[in-house]
Amino acid sequence: MNNKIETHVLKLSCKDQVGIVSRISTLLAKFKCNIVESKQFTDQQNGNFFIRQSFTLHDANTLSKLENNLNLLSNKLNAEFFLAEIESQMNTVIMVSKFDHCLNDLLFRIRSNSLNLKVKAIISNHRIAEEIAQFSNIPFYYLPIDKFNKEDQELKIKKIIYTNNINLIVLARYMQVLSEDFAHEFEGKIINIHHSFLPSFKGAKPYHQAYERGVKVIGATAHYVTKDLDEGPIIEQDTQEVDHEMMPNDLVLMGRDIEARVLYRALKAHSEKRVFLNGKRTIVFKGQRVSG
Repeated sequence: MNNKIETHVLKLSCKDQVGIVSRISTLLAKFKCNIVESKQFTDQQNGNFFIRQSFTLHDANTLSKLENNLNLLSNKLNAEFFLAEIESQMNTVIMVSKFDHCLNDLLFRIRSNSLNLKVKAIISNHRIAEEIAQFSNIPFYYLPIDKFNKEDQELKIKKIIYTNNINLIVLARYMQVLSEDFAHEFEGKIINIHHSFLPSFKGAKPYHQAYERGVKVIGATAHYVTKDLDEGPIIEQDTQEVDHEMMPNDLVLMGRDIEARVLYRALKAHSEKRVFLNGKRTIVFKGQRVSG
């Protein structure tokens, strides 16, 4: 008998139709799976249906049969499904430039077991993060970029990604624009933290721009990267009120804190398979993992 509260997670999406939840639940019951958490949503505008279920599989020997049955069911429903162990780590590469606050925060959360990622590499166009990588015993790749070598450096990044079987690319304040080909090749696997509550101030020194405009709220946005700059599907956002007494440096410090927590929440949701792409939008099932 498996004593863990949850062992596996199932994601499934398809066009809405009668009996989806019943058929999935019946199938899981057939293999004596105990459903721990179940969340579903139907987009009434386009008729898309999404469901995420975490469950306990008491007999690991039945996993392959369960997966085969889910595959048959998904074919009948014309659905896409994903089945994984709840505690499986997601191979990750973190890309960063000069600002390392998000990188530091993520590595701390990973060490404290609040984020289930396995960082296989840190890539940067500056050397600032090299010491952090060495401290964390993570391979560091210094790949400076200029207008002449961008294509070659992206090829090196791709080699790192494929060599390490990477399935999540985190842009933790990586301040280089990825090519359209790169964004398309890894669509749905690249998450960026944007230093604004989109849409807002773009370009250099966003908090100084915010100060000049006398904003009353600042924020940050975590989103999937697409070929359209800073317009990918949004996963997580947060804001904080500010006032006229705050100087640009105050906004910068406050902004860094918001960026770190927004990126963390987005990566936690993604790594726990709580996020579905729905066209230009996302479906994000909120919840907290319960340790087994």
